[in-house]
Amino acid sequence: MSYGFDPELAPFTVDLLPEHDLRDTVTSRQVLKEFFSSMPGGFPDTVVVEDRHIPGPNGDVRVRLYAPRERSAEPAPAMVFIHGGGFIVGQIEMGDALLASLAETMGVVSVSVDYRLAPQDPYPAGVEDCYAALVWTAENAGELGIDPMRIAVGGESAGGGLSAAVALLARDRGGPALCLQYLGIPELDDRLETPSMRAFVDTPGWSRDKAEISWDYYLGEAHRPGGDDVPIYAAPARAEDLSGLPPAYVVVCEFDPLRDEGLAYAAKLVQAGVPVGLHMYPGTFHGCSWVPDAQVSRRMQDDLMYALRRAFHPVHPVKVTDPANSH
Repeated sequence: MSYGFDPELAPFTVDLLPEHDLRDTVTSRQVLKEFFSSMPGGFPDTVVVEDRHIPGPNGDVRVRLYAPRERSAEPAPAMVFIHGGGFIVGQIEMGDALLASLAETMGVVSVSVDYRLAPQDPYPAGVEDCYAALVWTAENAGELGIDPMRIAVGGESAGGGLSAAVALLARDRGGPALCLQYLGIPELDDRLETPSMRAFVDTPGWSRDKAEISWDYYLGEAHRPGGDDVPIYAAPARAEDLSGLPPAYVVVCEFDPLRDEGLAYAAKLVQAGVPVGLHMYPGTFHGCSWVPDAQVSRRMQDDLMYALRRAFHPVHPVKVTDPANSH
């Protein structure tokens, strides 16, 4: 199948990420670790980065904190960030560039979660680790110097799906308030029945075969992909009631198997009365933001920053009175 990729992205559709077989998790994790280690690293002097271990549902969970070195007297907004990787691979360093930038340019304190991965630790291990990180962030708001009413959760790919699940858990458990859920190219639906999932079997970054492996490993022996008993906290697309959830910022890419489940989830949120910002970027594919110099990648970054600024510094709507009813 041929695709109309953005001209700046087209050269990277073959070898943006090194080839790896997701079924071989040990090798896949090593390949991706080496890839991300080869990218420009280091943090600006204006940002403080610290790794900690926090209490989790099954032992400690490692988190990475990012904060501006110079802090104002006011409590800062916060982001609980969840990395991608199909629930199988990925690492905490994947958030370094974004979260350091948030600390430097917007004064955001971020908590990135090194959650347990499938198949060794299938659902609900990963999402419970992420939820524990959210609870810990809110409970330690004073020490962290953050405003507990300005906490966002967000991530990309599997991290976007986990962020949607954490938002559902926070609502249903009476957990911490969230000012935003950032659902970047989110992995939300184990049923794999959308038109984009059926069509995009050979797309770069993500494809139907990878999605099948991802859900098979993530759901483990307790649930089968497409089965009637898959919980909404594993696959948020199955949730029927999305009312009472925090505002959402949803990003999808045109040539991504996950495109249509992201669009459908955004529509369901809107129909439930949840404020939603939605961006679909033409000519893009899953993970194309790893080509940072492309104009569309820069636009994606700028749009995300705008959405976060609006969430962390909301502009309250002005009530307009109908002149016909003013007397």
